[in-house]
Amino acid sequence: MTQTPTYKSHPFDDDKLREECGIFGITGVADAANFVALGLHALQHRGQEAGGIVAYDPEVGFQSARRFGYVRDNFTKASLMETLPGQLSIGHVRYSTAGSKGQTAIRDVQPLFAEFAMGGCAIAHNGNLTNADQLKQELIGRGSIFQSSSDTECIIHLMARSIQSNIPERIKDALRRVEGAFSIIAMTRSKLIGVRDPRGVRPLMLGRSGAGHVLASETCALDIIGAEFLREIEPGEMVIITADGIESFFPFERTQSRFCVFEHVYFSRPDSIVGGRSVYETRRQIGIELAKEAPVEADLVSPVPDGGIPAAIGFAQASGIPYAMGINRNQYVGRTFIEPTDHIRNMGVRLKLNINRALVKGKRVVLVDDSVVRGTTSVKIREMLRDAGAREVHFRIASPPTQWPCFYGVDTPDREELLAATMSPAEMRLHLGVDSLHFVSLDGLYRACGHQTGRNVLDPQYCDACFSGEYPVRPADMIEKGFQMKKSA
Repeated sequence: MTQTPTYKSHPFDDDKLREECGIFGITGVADAANFVALGLHALQHRGQEAGGIVAYDPEVGFQSARRFGYVRDNFTKASLMETLPGQLSIGHVRYSTAGSKGQTAIRDVQPLFAEFAMGGCAIAHNGNLTNADQLKQELIGRGSIFQSSSDTECIIHLMARSIQSNIPERIKDALRRVEGAFSIIAMTRSKLIGVRDPRGVRPLMLGRSGAGHVLASETCALDIIGAEFLREIEPGEMVIITADGIESFFPFERTQSRFCVFEHVYFSRPDSIVGGRSVYETRRQIGIELAKEAPVEADLVSPVPDGGIPAAIGFAQASGIPYAMGINRNQYVGRTFIEPTDHIRNMGVRLKLNINRALVKGKRVVLVDDSVVRGTTSVKIREMLRDAGAREVHFRIASPPTQWPCFYGVDTPDREELLAATMSPAEMRLHLGVDSLHFVSLDGLYRACGHQTGRNVLDPQYCDACFSGEYPVRPADMIEKGFQMKKSA
């Protein structure tokens, strides 16, 4: 029996919100699985626990490979990639939201595959179904047998029970039953299918590579294979790509879009384009907003690498305070796969970050980070700066206070573990031990995203539930488990 590996996050990463999945699919190119591996490598920041690829070739049918760990450690081996021939392939990288976190079984690794009367279908899903538990109990009661703990498997079983005559129609049927957030890439023997939920919470991009077409979570995954970015899949849209071209459908009831604003703040790579905007430029603008909202006299502006870099550059440009790398990140410390010794664990953040002592000694430092979740990393960094001789430490955070958990595909601690949910800003400043603390306002964040008048309370345009507590989709499963929604004013 193969033992399922236990994945331990590095202490630095445990204090960050984590996007849960990256998806990529391509059709119409030779050795499609190799392109998928490259695309998944570009999306590795969206999921580092495991990855999978499914490919189709008329001679050998559907072939799949699922592996734990990084793409580079698995899907760069010729012996493996040769088992995935064909001109049509999809892939997925993951952390775990639905399912058993930290104890992922290989059967939970996507894409999931099923054989139907009209042929096989593989599905890769980014997001989270907020009524998955209810659906699963209903389906089990009607005779379905689940093989994984993934919410994505609900879609497979709903498809199996559909009376529609082809797979795209069965996908539509299934997705009309689910609630929550989903961007999905699916494949049949001849079709590459992309679907985005009606609110467009999670991203999905369409590109072209030669005579073929590509679907991906982010534009950076198109760049790595030299594909041309065509457009974003619209909220509520389904595209079906075949050798004859692209068909577009809108099978769901129209509603207001609610793209995840945290994609701009943290999740997406800074070299990606989302919502028609450069992620890097948005983050730089957040820094400018921070400098306007909370100016401070200081000697240098330093980011917490890597997430705080663009905002720190913007803060320095707007404030006139010199930008400097007061903290360096060890790029070779990643997720740990074995339990470290207590001595190593106690070293914590120092394994990943190191202070430039000569630069910060005697200086008043503005430290810019992308977010504060539990606050444990922020405390350690402040201690390290003080130990290195920093005279003052001022924290500027490039997102509003994270006060509510996300149920749409992001691994968020329980609400009682979120620092901003249990403390006021003044209490947080004392807890973190810094000379000043300021989070960018929600209006400031919206202005940085291009909305000059700030956040429209009646139509927020983004999903900002982690900051506001206003959930665009009712988290039915979590409410059933006792989660208390924010009370209306």
